[in-house]
Amino acid sequence: MKIIFEKPVKLQKVVTRKGVELWKIEISPNHFFLEQNPFKNSKYGRAYRMLKEKYPSVPVVTYVNTSADVKAESDICCTSANAVRVIESLGVDKVIFLPDQYMAKYVQTKTKVQIISWIGTCIVHERFSAHEIKNIKKQNPEIVVLTHPECPPEVIAASDFTGSTSGMSKYVKNKQPNKVMLVTECSMSDNVQVDNPNVQFIKPCNLCPHMKTITLPKILDCLEKETNEILIPEIIIKKAQRAVERMVAIGRSH
Repeated sequence: MKIIFEKPVKLQKVVTRKGVELWKIEISPNHFFLEQNPFKNSKYGRAYRMLKEKYPSVPVVTYVNTSADVKAESDICCTSANAVRVIESLGVDKVIFLPDQYMAKYVQTKTKVQIISWIGTCIVHERFSAHEIKNIKKQNPEIVVLTHPECPPEVIAASDFTGSTSGMSKYVKNKQPNKVMLVTECSMSDNVQVDNPNVQFIKPCNLCPHMKTITLPKILDCLEKETNEILIPEIIIKKAQRAVERMVAIGRSH
């Protein structure tokens, strides 16, 4: 089915840090990323609308790494760091959580609010297995294993700590373990290692094929030529802005 956008405007990218203007013009370094990344593809917005119709009175909490179309169908957004805080701020006994089922399962262990989850997964985090974690621990008895909540439950159970990207980074900085493994996209380990040169990192390298399509030359070309401009209808922008601003008002978890 062809989607026709009415009154397209320049997409003004959501910036979720306090004190920063909420809307900016956005252009993408890679058109493939826009079409193929499941978090960015607008067809998922239509699927989510169907889920809302099934549970019409249940508020929708959406992971912030989603398209504007999906955000527009949401009551509020969240990050992996503040998901529990956001859900409990709504004062309800049930929420729809999109789009990652593993993060939903993890969050469910931290709250009494019933979570109705979408069946989506992250193609990077779902590839890790508990068997892999146990083998690495056997080979490295002193290692500390940190996992992202988008990992399968059995992987989380086999790890020593589960937290958001910022949570894992803070753990390494504060605890300074001799040896650590971050069970997430492997570029994340590279970034954390720069700030923690005394910590040895074991890297199970699962790369995100979508993120890796964006390169510095493509970014430069995009900025210089202003190519791949993203167009979104104004009504979608306004609805998405509401969901993001509600999240910003709640803030991050400590």
